[in-house]
Amino acid sequence: MKLFWILWAGQLISQLGSGLTSFGLSVYVFRTTGSAFLVSMVALASFLPYLLLSVPSGVLSDRYDRRLLMVAGDGFSAAGVALILLAVSLDLPFIFIIIGACISSAFSSLTDPAFRATISDVLTKEEYAKAGGLNGLSSGVRFIICPLLSALLLSFSSMELLLIIDILSFIPTIMAALSVRRRTQSRKNGEKVSLTTGFRALYANKGLFVLVIYTSLITFFMGVIQILSEPMILSFSSVMTLSVAEVICASGMVVSSLVISGKGIKIGYRRALCFSLITSGLAMFAFGFTMSLFIIVPFGFVFFFTIPYANTALDYLVRSNLERSAEGSIWGAVGFVSQTGYVFSYALSGLVSDSVAKALDVSVGRGCALVISGGGILLALLALALLSFDSVRKLEHD
Repeated sequence: MKLFWILWAGQLISQLGSGLTSFGLSVYVFRTTGSAFLVSMVALASFLPYLLLSVPSGVLSDRYDRRLLMVAGDGFSAAGVALILLAVSLDLPFIFIIIGACISSAFSSLTDPAFRATISDVLTKEEYAKAGGLNGLSSGVRFIICPLLSALLLSFSSMELLLIIDILSFIPTIMAALSVRRRTQSRKNGEKVSLTTGFRALYANKGLFVLVIYTSLITFFMGVIQILSEPMILSFSSVMTLSVAEVICASGMVVSSLVISGKGIKIGYRRALCFSLITSGLAMFAFGFTMSLFIIVPFGFVFFFTIPYANTALDYLVRSNLERSAEGSIWGAVGFVSQTGYVFSYALSGLVSDSVAKALDVSVGRGCALVISGGGILLALLALALLSFDSVRKLEHD
């Protein structure tokens, strides 16, 4: 666990830096353009290259030293953030922000499968759930600290400062990966893996195949609230109010992550996955039902509270049924398939919300709220149906 703690700390610092940029850039773009669609386009540019390159990155993590891939990914990702900094500072056309986000996302794709596979290199199966809880905790801390800190920094400085902090945050992350590299050896599989290795391994296990395909449908609806919540709240409140609301909502992730890290999951991983996603969907519906923060914030807390349970359960079910000889390739395939839903969500949610607002003659914020509520209903129904798959049930028993 000591080696995992070193890696985890490095990733946490990197996530905090990225979180400052993510929040600040959403505010910057929405204030500059007034369009939820362009906000979603920046999110898409920050995600699509990562998704498309996740499979070859997984193959690389099996063939070469995983810790060096993490170093390269973090180091070159900073170049993309630097381009965004240049575009904002010189007031360059919006396309340069998109290009910078694409560059940063492309190199970030090297990091994730290498990090996930390294967890299996340094931990035992009994420690997987604890690691999953800690990974959820780092995400929760990011969502708590970054919105408030971003709003505070933007109140007396500019977007440029957030981007500079993000670039500097890659330094300790690289140092952590190099430190772990000196203490461990990365499992490598030579030339035995290819771009299709991960997909073939998933297809050979029916339960994994169903679970990963099904998750891609779920991530579509989860992406809706991630993209549209900020334009929705900004439409009737200030940046500081938005940051405080996000901090309170995201504290739900910290609470549940601490519980999982200490006690694990007692009801079974499959049921934890399904029940947490059902609750997430219902919380989404209530989140967008009204434009009152007294309703939005409590149900936002519930939504974020369920995320670590879903992520930990999913991680355990997948990790416990992987072939270790090609784990990086499989994680690349899992990431590609399961997160495809986010791409469609990022591409469509802003456009749909703008269209709904125009068709119903309501504000952009109200259009975002209606789309969030609709997505929540569909997410709950899909999660409920997942309970009926025997092949997924067998993953836990096996």
